[in-house]
Amino acid sequence: MMAKPPLASLLDLAGKAALVTGGGRGIGAAIAHRLAEAGADVAVHYRSSAEGAGEVVESITELGKRAVALGADLTRASEVDRLVEETVAALGRIHILINNAGVYPVSPLLDLAEEEWDLVVDTNLKSVHLCTRAAAKAMVEQGGGGAIVNIASIEGLAPADMHAHYTSAKAGVLMHTRSAALELGRHGIRVNAVAPGLIWKQGIEEEWPEGVARWLDAVPLGRLGQGDDIADACLFLASTASRWITGATLTVDGGVLSTPVF
Repeated sequence: MMAKPPLASLLDLAGKAALVTGGGRGIGAAIAHRLAEAGADVAVHYRSSAEGAGEVVESITELGKRAVALGADLTRASEVDRLVEETVAALGRIHILINNAGVYPVSPLLDLAEEEWDLVVDTNLKSVHLCTRAAAKAMVEQGGGGAIVNIASIEGLAPADMHAHYTSAKAGVLMHTRSAALELGRHGIRVNAVAPGLIWKQGIEEEWPEGVARWLDAVPLGRLGQGDDIADACLFLASTASRWITGATLTVDGGVLSTPVF
C-alpha cells in the first residue's frame, strides 16, 4: 500500500522542473509564478511575448528559484523538441508540463477561412500533442513519472457563437488528455486538463462589455475568473495532492456550466 504523504508535502514542488507554454503573459504567467511559489524551477516558453517572459523569469528568480525564458513555434515538431531539450539542459530534468499556449480569434462559420482554421487548430491542439509527446519522451528517459496539465476551455464542452474553430480545437484537447492519460499512465505520467471559463484581462470590460455583462448575469459565483484561479488548479493537478487523478478535466468557471440552458 502506498504511504500516505504528509499534509505539508501535498502542494510542495521543491526539486521539480516545470515547462509552461505561453508563459509570458496572462494565465501562463500566473501559472509559472504559482509553480515557482510552490518550489519548482520553471522554463517560461514564449512565441511573441519575449519581454513578458523575461519579466516572469525575473519574478521567479526573485523567489530564489531557477527560471529561463525559451522561445519556440509550438506548431513545428523540431522547435518543440528543441524547447524540451533546452528545458532539460537549463533545469536538469522535466517533471511538469503545462500546455497553456493558444489563440482565441472570433470568426463566423460561413466566413471562416481555411488559413484561420489551420492557425487555431494547430496552435491550440497540434501544439498540445507535440509538446506532450516531446515532454513525455523526456520523462520516460528520466525513469518515468511526471504530470502534464492541458489548458482547455469550457468551450470544449459547450459551443460559443463564432468560435467553431476554437471550440473544435479545445474539444480535441479534452480527448487528447484522456488518450494520453491512457497510454502514459504505465510510465507513471499523469495527464489532466483544466477548462477555464471567462478570465479577466486588462481592458476586457471596454472591449467586450456585452459579453462581460452576460457572463456576470449567468455565473453563480458572481465574477470573472482570475489567472490565479487557473494557476491554483494547475498546481493541484501537478502536485502530489492529485496523485491518483489522471484523464480528468477540472472545470474552473465559477459554476457557469451548471446554469440552466432554458
